Amino acid sequence: MTATHHQTKWTQLGTLITVFFFWGFVAASNDILIPVFKKAFNLSQAQSQLVALAFYIAYTVGSIIYLIISKIIGVDLLNKMGYKNGIALGLTISAIGTLLFYPAANAGSYILMLAALFTVALGFSLQQIAANPLAVVMGDPKTGSQRLNLAGGINNFGTTIGPLLVSFAIFGSVTSNNSEANIESVKIPYLILGLAFLIVAVFFKFSSIPNKINLDEMANEEADNADKVLHKKNVFQYPQLWLGMIGIFVYVGVEVATAANLPEYLKVKMNIGTEKVAPFISLYWASLMIGRWTGSLEAFSLKEGTKSVLKFLMPYIAFSVFLIVNSIAQHDVTPFYVYAFVIIVMIIGDILSKGNPARMLLIFSVLGIMALLIGMFTHGMISVFAFVSVGLFCSTLWPCIFTLAVAGLGKHTNEGSSYLIMMIMGGGFISYLQGHLAADNLLGIQYSYIVGVACFAYLTFYALSVKRILKNQGIDYDTKVAGKNH
Repeated sequence: MTATHHQTKWTQLGTLITVFFFWGFVAASNDILIPVFKKAFNLSQAQSQLVALAFYIAYTVGSIIYLIISKIIGVDLLNKMGYKNGIALGLTISAIGTLLFYPAANAGSYILMLAALFTVALGFSLQQIAANPLAVVMGDPKTGSQRLNLAGGINNFGTTIGPLLVSFAIFGSVTSNNSEANIESVKIPYLILGLAFLIVAVFFKFSSIPNKINLDEMANEEADNADKVLHKKNVFQYPQLWLGMIGIFVYVGVEVATAANLPEYLKVKMNIGTEKVAPFISLYWASLMIGRWTGSLEAFSLKEGTKSVLKFLMPYIAFSVFLIVNSIAQHDVTPFYVYAFVIIVMIIGDILSKGNPARMLLIFSVLGIMALLIGMFTHGMISVFAFVSVGLFCSTLWPCIFTLAVAGLGKHTNEGSSYLIMMIMGGGFISYLQGHLAADNLLGIQYSYIVGVACFAYLTFYALSVKRILKNQGIDYDTKVAGKNH
């Protein structure tokens, strides 16, 4: 497969995005485990954030291992073993991690629980290094961010139902009035998850997803003038990449930290118990689904009139998924109806972006800053919905940053991708930093969200800088016609 074939490979893309579902399911489920572990193991807020740190640092370790092996064998590891083989291996490693939950639960060991999450995420790192470039090249590279949005929408269907299912496994149904966490009850859902990993690994092995892609040709296709493509010897000679690495670090940081510290905010400021936080966590991750389902419309060849209508309908279809799954889980969803008005802000931002990843990154970063400031300086449900709405404005940032950071890298794309995946560790470090600052003798839980404001401020800078950097390399996203994926 080469990048010269601009028609999106829908069958292959449909298979690929199954792994995006798993990443979301597990990552969002961690937000339920954090308050559970905090209570069961008598942890401080900072110690409870070791769940996020162990999970997200695994991406860094996995990326480093990937780079070391590539250097030792003298060729990019994925080019050697193949892309779908790499994803299948990653799924198998993640399955091994889920098996560790069994002895960890039996022993009541927090350290072993963290080791299990670390191993699951270690497998995810290899899957991410392979899957993100694949999604970009399964059609016109210039609409790669829209395909990543589509994959991200499936990811966030996983994040929407993950907290509900794990919360149900630990606490039972809402009507059972069980407020005590049962650590041993995590065993069965994670064993089932491990079995699913193995089944999908076999499916991938025999799928039509390509094992090889022509990355140099992709770089030439991205540029409006192929003569401007850099073809540098060292991947760090591309400023869009190393600035994008910091972007991924702070983006994943603010996305994860906002959700990971939300249960503590709900407990301290809203007097909402751990057993009742699942729908709030579910709404946060559903907000990412709402934004990504909307952003993914650009990946389809639709008439402008149809697309305009769907720009308004799709976010509310995604919101209705949240309402339905939470109703099935027997949660009272009436307090969340007002969130439909918050979604309008995201729709306006999406329309103003015109499908341009740099412009979308700028608009949504500014909106993220505004949401956090409102959450910090108001009270009650206004502040809760403000913090939750950060999910709306984080929704499309991953594909924007990733697409911009690997644009023009050519043969360095896999190496660049592995460096970007490495920076997912920001989710752990920034969550831990916010958890530390949330102590009563420091900033307190509400004002600790200033950490997220700083993250969005950098993303605003990156959005303004990367447009000029890429234009100098002949890559201008303003020249493409959004959604014309032929």
